[in-house]
Amino acid sequence: MGLARSANLCEVTSLFSRKPATTTTVPADEKSDAGVVSAPARPRGYTPSKKEQGKVTPKRSGGTKAEPPPANRKEAAKRAREKQRAARAESRAGMMAGKDEYLLPRDKGPQKALVRNVVDARRNLASYFIGAAVVFLIGSSGGMPPVVRSVANTLSTLMVLALIVDSYLLSRRISARIKEHFPKDSKSPRSYAYYGILRSLSPRRMRMPNPQVKLGDKV
Repeated sequence: MGLARSANLCEVTSLFSRKPATTTTVPADEKSDAGVVSAPARPRGYTPSKKEQGKVTPKRSGGTKAEPPPANRKEAAKRAREKQRAARAESRAGMMAGKDEYLLPRDKGPQKALVRNVVDARRNLASYFIGAAVVFLIGSSGGMPPVVRSVANTLSTLMVLALIVDSYLLSRRISARIKEHFPKDSKSPRSYAYYGILRSLSPRRMRMPNPQVKLGDKV
């Protein structure tokens, strides 16, 4: 009988010492048709990472490094001169291209741009005046024969008269274009005509800003 009690006691002890097997139950809706178990459900408010979504973050391209400080005053002065030179080059390029922010006050405004286009699209007699004046001046000098001096003086007089007529026609065209494109402009068209005549006195290649239209273009 003592042996029977010992056997029962051993069975009870072995019963409590065994660990129950852990089983994992997977819901039916988390199983795919192929029998593969899907990922566990995420808690509410969970945001998947880019790696989980299959997205690859592009690498940043190397940005421009900050310029190191100058080592001495000489290097600082050199850098300042280089920056000033670059600024002047940019300003000149913008002015030659007719960009309004780079122009002098006398050349700014859409009205002045229109006047420049009117002058540059036209063959102006005043553009040849400087060269002709030099020739007439040499021809009328005292070292020349009387005939040459007489011809030079006559041609110079005719040139001046033709220049006056041509400038008058140019001023009328400029005034007409200003009234057509800017009818509410309070400034007198004569001021724009004077600006155009001064521009016409310069040869085409020497005008500033550079001509933005070709000869013969309709403005």
